[in-house]
Amino acid sequence: MIEIKNLSKSYEHRLAIDRINLNMQEGSVFGLIGTNGAGKSTLLRVICGILKPDSGNVLIDGEESFENPRAKERIFYISDDQYYSPSAKGEDMKQFYKNFYPKFDEKKFEGLMGGFHLDARQKISTFSKGMKKQLSIILGLCANTPYLLCDETFDGLDPVMRQAVKSLFAQQMQDRNLTPIIASHSLRELEDICDHVGLLHRGGVLLSREIEDMKLSIHKLQVVLREGMKIDDIHGLEIVQKKTVGSVHTLVCRGDLSEIKAVIERYHPIFFEAVALSLEEVFISETEVKGYDIKSLVL
Repeated sequence: MIEIKNLSKSYEHRLAIDRINLNMQEGSVFGLIGTNGAGKSTLLRVICGILKPDSGNVLIDGEESFENPRAKERIFYISDDQYYSPSAKGEDMKQFYKNFYPKFDEKKFEGLMGGFHLDARQKISTFSKGMKKQLSIILGLCANTPYLLCDETFDGLDPVMRQAVKSLFAQQMQDRNLTPIIASHSLRELEDICDHVGLLHRGGVLLSREIEDMKLSIHKLQVVLREGMKIDDIHGLEIVQKKTVGSVHTLVCRGDLSEIKAVIERYHPIFFEAVALSLEEVFISETEVKGYDIKSLVL
C-alpha cells in the first residue's frame, strides 16, 4: 500500500500540493483526476522519490520513498514526457532499466515490443509520440514493480492502443497483483479501468472515493408522472439534480435505490426506471454538493 500523509510541496512561492492525505491500496487501479496545474504530476514525482516533500511523508509498503533505493525498486514512473537520449534505442533502455530493477523481464520486453510492432534496434528519436509512449509503457510493465505510476499515459495513444494498454494492465493485475496509479485530466479515459478515484484541485484532494461506493449511493432516474402532478409533489427524496423535458423528469438522487423506488412508486407514476450514471455524472453530483463546478475542474 502507498500511504500519503499530510504531504505538501511548493515551487518557490507556488504551493503545488497542499497537505494531501491518501491511501492507495495494492491490487487496485487508483485514478488521479484534475486539470493541468492541479498537482497530479508533482504528487507522482514525490511518491516515487524524484522530489523531496516540504512536509509530510510517503510510505511505500511501510517504507519512506525519498532517498530509499529499496522503496524505489518497487515503483516505476512513466512521465507525461519521458526523456530519451537522442542516440538511445529500445534495447539500450532495456539494459539501462535492468541495472535498476532486478526483476526486469527481458523475455516479456521482446514479446511486447513485437506485439506493439516496435523495433528495439531503432533510434527512439525517430519514433512518433505514440510510439514513445508505447515504449515507456512496455518498459514500465517489464520492470515488474508492484506499483506503476502513469502520468497522462493514454495521451497520444489512439483508441485501439488505449484499449490494448488497459487490457495489459488488467492482465498484469491478475498475474502479479500490479497496482497502476494513473493521473489524467479526463474522467472518460479512466471510467472503465479505475477502482478508486481522487480529484485534485489547486494542490488539494477535493474528493477521494471508491467508484462503486459512489455509484451505489447516487442514482439517476427517469419518471413520467400522472397528469396534473409535478415533480415537486414528490416528497421523501434527496434530489441532487432535476431536469424536465416534455413529460419526462430526470432526477439524480442520493440514497438506497430500493428506498428511492419505494418512495416514487407510492405516487403511481406512468413510467419509472433507474438509469446507469456515468463517472462524470457521479462526479458532477458529488462536487456540486461541495460548491464546485466539475466542468471547471476536469476537462
